[in-house]
Amino acid sequence: MKTELREAAVITVAVALAGALLGVLWAWLTPHVPLIADATTVYLKDTEGEQAIGVDGTFTLLALGFGALSALVVFLVRRRGGVPLVIALALGGLLGSLLAWRVGIWLGPTQNVVAHAKAVGKGVTFSAPLKLGAHGALLAWSLSALVVHLGLMALFGPRDPDPYEQNPYPATPPGPPAA
Repeated sequence: MKTELREAAVITVAVALAGALLGVLWAWLTPHVPLIADATTVYLKDTEGEQAIGVDGTFTLLALGFGALSALVVFLVRRRGGVPLVIALALGGLLGSLLAWRVGIWLGPTQNVVAHAKAVGKGVTFSAPLKLGAHGALLAWSLSALVVHLGLMALFGPRDPDPYEQNPYPATPPGPPAA
């Protein structure tokens, strides 16, 4: 049990640290929401644009991919399951998503929209800060990892012994009773 807990701790930390890469990819690949400012307020440049939902969708799709990849790597390294391993995948995915969220916000456009609008000037288009509106997307990594790991264990994992493997009936009937 001690070895399983140690492996689970390593898996949790490794999966969580992969969240930094997810955050970098999210900041790089996400569509930017264009804003424009006039003398007094800041507006969306395209009020019917779909960039805002694209920010959430990009994070969710990347997290689903990272979850599937982390489950595959853990399965290939360990080839067996266990409760500590599953908890490590779920907790590591959640921590990785939180880290990715914060790294993406840090690497994305500035959070101070008013100062940014003043800096670029009136009538100039600039990008809105990254904002994750669907906080449920933070669970995508964990759920993906658990589903993929379950599927891999069901298809390729070690099997339990068959309780009916031993035939209770002999192949040949017993001979006549000895006299």
